[in-house]
Amino acid sequence: MVHAVESGSDLQPLLEAADVIAIGPGLGQGDWGRALLRLALEAGKPLVLDADALNLIAQQPRALGDAILTPHPGEAGRLLGRSTAEIQADRFGAAAELAARWQATVVLKGAGTLIAQDGQLPRVITTGNPGMATGGMGDVLTGVIAGLRGQRLDAFAAASAGALLHGLAGDAAAARRGQRGLLASDLFDCLPTLANPQEAG
Repeated sequence: MVHAVESGSDLQPLLEAADVIAIGPGLGQGDWGRALLRLALEAGKPLVLDADALNLIAQQPRALGDAILTPHPGEAGRLLGRSTAEIQADRFGAAAELAARWQATVVLKGAGTLIAQDGQLPRVITTGNPGMATGGMGDVLTGVIAGLRGQRLDAFAAASAGALLHGLAGDAAAARRGQRGLLASDLFDCLPTLANPQEAG
């Protein structure tokens, strides 16, 4: 469902009706993006933050509580004030530091995606393949996690299950098409079957 939003007053009823808010992909970092993010943060709903939402909160650190952050290593570097190479050199440390600094659940994307919460050992997701390193894959992951969060899974469970399903869908799509040229949209046919294995024919 798509709604035109021309002002904050257009967005407010949508935020109030939402079970979960995913924000960031396509948001932009200008005044409009900042205003939408501020309204989302103030809505008091479970949040999944990606892309430009992460770039914007990096400029104004704050505890985010029940939110789920989904950075790739470059975004993680901006959130921590480090280079991508430094993040990649210690992914476990970076995921733990992100979770502690932002008081949120963190999905540090990459080969061996990490799910972290402050005070817990990170969970390693081993599904997925190199063909998934393409535009739009992170947006799909954000949507999958938000969908699971909206079904009342807690933040850690939704992040873990979402990353697992996303990787499995990527592996299934790669098995059908090959890793080269894999598109984010190739996951769409795989996700419902993987999310509902008892209903698969």
